[in-house]
This record gives sequence, structure tokens and C-alpha cells, in this order.
Amino acid sequence: MQYAEPLVTQDNAVVRTVTGTFFRAVDPTYRAAALEGSRSAGRYSPPDVPTLYLSSSRDGVAAAMIAHSNGRTPNLEVLRFDVKADGIVDLRDHEALKSIGIDPADAAADWQQVVAGGGSPSSWKVRETLERSGAHGLIDPSRKQPHLWHLTLFTWNVEGSPSVREVQAR
Repeated sequence: MQYAEPLVTQDNAVVRTVTGTFFRAVDPTYRAAALEGSRSAGRYSPPDVPTLYLSSSRDGVAAAMIAHSNGRTPNLEVLRFDVKADGIVDLRDHEALKSIGIDPADAAADWQQVVAGGGSPSSWKVRETLERSGAHGLIDPSRKQPHLWHLTLFTWNVEGSPSVREVQAR
């Protein structure tokens, strides 16, 4: 089944609202916890900081999994979610990022080796800066396939934050 690309509207020079269908690959063992967010360190999250990583398409999920195949079950299940999110910063808009003091290279820099070496990658600092400015999350361009993108939420399903609801398969 084909799904429409999520809608991204510009609220101001930096902030966007995102609505639509998103996808997330999960180990079936943890399916019930899919909306709890990541269980391990990620590009924008230390291991103890809840973060919900979603892709705007099934192709986006496949592209994201290229970099995350180590130590995971090969039998991931792709779940579908309806999302309504405001307070989102689009990392594809380099001019907007520069206007709030973020270098796009910090978001794109390697993070896995830095974390493996016990460090804090520059992408975690990007998140910290965005959260201090009141952002609820970010749009992250795929590094494997630049025409694809992902949605990373720092907060969801609490008052005043983005709403994420799993869509059950028919």
C-alpha cells in the first residue's frame, strides 16, 4: 500500500509543523514498547534519554537500517504511526539552522564511533540546543538517500507536545 508523503508546513523561519503517516522498524520482542522510543544511544540521544525515531516512508526505514544493522534481529517489523507534531526544526534548511547557531555539519557528523569511544557526539549538542529553544523534535535528512527524511521527536504524547498514535494493520 502506498502512503502520501507527510505534510510539512512552515510556522516561522525555523519551526515547522509535521502531520501524516510515519514508519518505525522494531524488534517484534519489543513491539509493545514501540511508542516508548529508543532503547539505546542514537544520533540525537544518549542511551538514557527517550527519543522517538520515525521515517517518513518505508524506504526511509530501509535506508536508516543500513547504519543500524549491527546487533539487531534481522526480523524487524515495520509499524505505522499517525503523527501531528509542532515545534519541529528542519535540519534540511541550513540557513534556518545557522540563524539559531547550529552548524549542519554537527548534525551530520559521525556519532557511532564517538559513542563507542565513550564520548558525546556533536549531534547530541544539536539536540540540546534545539530543546533549549523549545523544539519538540527535528526533521533529519537521510545520509544514505538524501531525498528521504526522518522525524526525531524529543517529547511526544504528553500535554503540549506532538501526538503519535500507532495505526493498526487492517
